[in-house]
Amino acid sequence: MNTAKLSIVIITYNRPGDMLELAKNIAGLDNLELLAEVIIVNNRSSESYADVENFIANSPTVPFCYFKTENNLGVSKGRNYAIQKSTAPILLFLDDDAVFNNKDALLQTINIFNDSVDVNRKAGIAAFKVYYESTLSLQQTAFPHKQFGKRKKLHHFETYYYAGCAHAIKREVFDNVGMYPDSFFYGMEEYDLSYRCIRAGYKIIYDDRVVALHKESPEGRLTNKEKLRGMWVNKATVAWKYLPVKYFYTTALLWSFQYLIKTSFHFKGWVKGWVQVFKIPASEIRKPIGKNDLCYLAKVKARLWY
Repeated sequence: MNTAKLSIVIITYNRPGDMLELAKNIAGLDNLELLAEVIIVNNRSSESYADVENFIANSPTVPFCYFKTENNLGVSKGRNYAIQKSTAPILLFLDDDAVFNNKDALLQTINIFNDSVDVNRKAGIAAFKVYYESTLSLQQTAFPHKQFGKRKKLHHFETYYYAGCAHAIKREVFDNVGMYPDSFFYGMEEYDLSYRCIRAGYKIIYDDRVVALHKESPEGRLTNKEKLRGMWVNKATVAWKYLPVKYFYTTALLWSFQYLIKTSFHFKGWVKGWVQVFKIPASEIRKPIGKNDLCYLAKVKARLWY
């Protein structure tokens, strides 16, 4: 009898050494019989993945499925590509520069969803605990709530978004609300899916029974001006599509200030960003969340202003 319940999904780009370590990490997990497949999408990397490909070829007991795209699809399209290649009812996503810290991560992922049954809202997305590999300190930027100080020691809570580094999503969520927005090349795609998930009657949870170690530096990655502008415009787009209109204005304004500060007042990019923001109401259809959804956001202490 086929007991496979999980697909692991990894989008990799120019990190062959990290990807090889992750592939070996997955091969050493317990309960591999729970895996339908391990989807690895090489997102048009310019570096050689020969060592990764050789390891996959010599690991017949692990259901690796390796794909190469013709172009760099970005985060959203890359994930959508991988989702369509997967078959299991639960999809477990991990960044290519992270590894699982606990060998029972597969079983615990299933347990987390099984233990989160709710007559009002069933769990559709689960966010996991992420430490910096270099310092073993909790990664705030991968923590799925802005009340980091108040919640960092909690083992489980309901929330309103998830971070992309380590999380799991039920396939039925994608079936019911659609996949990631293709127009988001980089940044805020998790917020877009989160609000659609909440609008469809699901809840998002955090649970620390699955732990990932992330190789990102505690100082963070340098975000170039183009990516930062994209994050600003995408976050404003999400606010326009799903939230009361006032949050669109506050999000656009406050993120514009953040762009200026982080780019040392790059006014050319700031003006270009505002031009894109002003086009949002004419190009994006509003599908706001309902009253019950706003009550859920209030209950989980969501930060909506920016």
